[in-house]
Formats: sequence, C-alpha cells, structure tokens
Amino acid sequence: MPNLRLADLTAEIEANARRALLERLAKATIITRDDCVVAGTAWVDAVFRQLDPRVAVHWQVIDGQRAQANQPLFHLEGPARALLTGERSALNFLQMLSAVATRAQYLADQVADTQVKLLDTRKTLPGLRMAQKYAVTCGGCHNHRIGLFDAFLIKENHIAACGGIAQAVTAAHRIAPGKPVEIEVESLDELREALAAGADIIMLDELSLDDMREAVRLTAGKAKLEASGGVNESTLHSIAETGVDYISIGAMTKDVKAVDLSMRLSL
Repeated sequence: MPNLRLADLTAEIEANARRALLERLAKATIITRDDCVVAGTAWVDAVFRQLDPRVAVHWQVIDGQRAQANQPLFHLEGPARALLTGERSALNFLQMLSAVATRAQYLADQVADTQVKLLDTRKTLPGLRMAQKYAVTCGGCHNHRIGLFDAFLIKENHIAACGGIAQAVTAAHRIAPGKPVEIEVESLDELREALAAGADIIMLDELSLDDMREAVRLTAGKAKLEASGGVNESTLHSIAETGVDYISIGAMTKDVKAVDLSMRLSL
C-alpha cells in the first residue's frame, strides 16, 4: 500500500480542524469599564442563542440595574468560536442600549424631586427604535409615541396645511375619533386656541419659563402640557419646576456615548 501524501489528506485535514474548533470550549467574562445603567440583556441572549445554542449566558445584573466601573456584567461558557464570533454584535447591542438607559437615568435623577415625566422622541437609530425606547424605560424615563400611528402630533406645517389650530384639531378628531391629539404651540395665544379646540396634549415649543408657568395656570388641568426645545442639563430642572406634565428630550436616544465594555476570554 503506498504511503499517504499530503495531497491525499485535504478533506481529512479540513475535518480535523473543523472538529477541533467545534470542540474547543472556552469561558469569558464581560465587564463594564464605565459606571452605567444596564439595558439590552435580551439582545445579548438572542445573539448567542441564534449563533450556537450551546453557549450559556450567566448574567450578574438585570436590565435597569446600576453597575460600577470594572464590575462583571455576565459570564459566557461554550465553544470558543461562537464566543468570539458573537462578541462584537452582542457587545454592540449592550453598550448602546446601556448608554441610552444611563443617560435616561441621569436625566431622571435631575428632576426626581418634581412631578414631571421625561419623554423620549422618535429621534432614534434606524431599525432600533423599539430597542432604544425600551432602554429609555430601563433608565426611569418614559416613551412618547412609538410611531405615527398611536397619536396625532400636529406641528406648524400641519397647522398651516389645515388653515389653523382649530381646523387641525377638528380634522384629527374626525379622522380617528378617540385617538390622542397633541398640538404644538409657540405662544400663549396659540395655547388658548389649542385649549378651545379641545387638544388632549399641548406641546410648548421653546416658550420662556415665565410663559410656561402662565401656560400651566391657563390650562388648569384641561390638557396635559409638554415642554420641548431648548432642553439641556442646565435648563431641565427649571423647566420641570414650572409645573408642566412632560418634558421631551431627543438627546436621550440620539446623543449618547456608548458604554465601554470589555470581554476577557479563557480556555
């Protein structure tokens, strides 16, 4: 029988390498290098479940929990190849959603001594709106509209197209009776028009603090008031103190810095 040649072993070599890669088990620990509020554990689970169901994910934290820098978030056990393949996708979800939750919690803490509710907006990453809005709730803030379907938000272009505030609100009520109608106003006179038209929620667009306080007095509970525009860390608490019901903050989802995460593998 002739001796084996390397050329005769191509298939055998590939099979040996494939089996070795599949059988080599590893462990990994994922830590956060930043203080953060955790969000996105289910997305991590889904990445490894779809990649290789043999991977076991052992969480040390839950969504909504605050974690400190250098704290372990979860451990992994399974085929080394699956752990390394899923690392980036899993951590991308976790670092982004935790960033949103962390930002939301920071803002919520600033107004914890008031009755205001902080709302997100539809200014989210393409394809990840639902994920980011979930992360907002993990940080103690609240969801505004999910999309265009769950409430009317009538802004200046819609008002112009309808011929006025009253006409716009009337049209919305006619199109979808019972659906909440929110209208944006830029002055106290427009506020009075919106109240007379029967708006459910009135968005105060960049009104002064004095005008916001007057808006609260004029409204007297006949509608919910939402402050929007010009909201940042230095103005947030002052706006909350005016007595408005809601403050919407687009930066909660669109201007966040990813949490720094690190995975340490051991064989």
